[in-house]
Amino acid sequence: MLRPFLPPKFPYVPACDVAGEVVEVGPGVKKFKAGDKVVAYLSISNGGGFAEFAVANESLTVARPPEVSAPEGAGLPVAGLTALQALTQAAGLRLNGRGPLKNILITAASGGVGHYAVQLAKLGNTHVTATCGARNINFVKSLGADEVLDYKTPEGSALKSPSGKKYDFVVHCARAFPWSVFEPNLSECGKVIDITPSISTMTTFALKKLTFSKKQLTPLLLTPKGENLEFLVKLVKEGKLKTIIDLKHPLSKAEDAWAKSISGHATGKIIVEP
Repeated sequence: MLRPFLPPKFPYVPACDVAGEVVEVGPGVKKFKAGDKVVAYLSISNGGGFAEFAVANESLTVARPPEVSAPEGAGLPVAGLTALQALTQAAGLRLNGRGPLKNILITAASGGVGHYAVQLAKLGNTHVTATCGARNINFVKSLGADEVLDYKTPEGSALKSPSGKKYDFVVHCARAFPWSVFEPNLSECGKVIDITPSISTMTTFALKKLTFSKKQLTPLLLTPKGENLEFLVKLVKEGKLKTIIDLKHPLSKAEDAWAKSISGHATGKIIVEP
């Protein structure tokens, strides 16, 4: 999926989510000094997270308070920022509990982006329906979801809300759901926000725009911002957002963490520690 964004040749050090301690700062850096605990987003094109040392941009680095552990912080950047951008920018949700009630569907809600999306959505005035595997139903309910569907059941594969609600927007974190499955479940002006857009996503997006359809499909590409990462860290500090960790692996076993990620069956985040 990320092939177009990656360097054409090896070597390439993967991972763009890091939490650690500043050991040195470059000229012109004002916000940080050696010894500061931080969370940072590294660009996908450069990577560098699976290493003992990494180079981060000051604008995409934020302070990590003592209340937020390094593993909790390391889980946030890509997945947390994607969930936040989908909900607040693409869907226009206000995370202060105000505004009209919105019905939202979150697919693959037990995964990295999904488990943050459920928690963030419940900070707004929402009714959240979520999909996941049978083994994670209670887990997703514990995140705050109002309704949870097993995606392997007929109801789950059809994405039908148990209460019969139509979705005002969908944060789509899974794959293999054609537009024809979403459309009958959307409200009059419902929107599907696809965080892993494919060629078919782009085709449907263009078609809906050209035909002036009230129901829309929107591809989402992450635009990381330091202030948004700082906001997420603050929520974790205040106990309003949790990073759920599936497994921790030592850096020497990073390939095992990678294999778990590729399997698509992680519950929450996978952490690699030096």
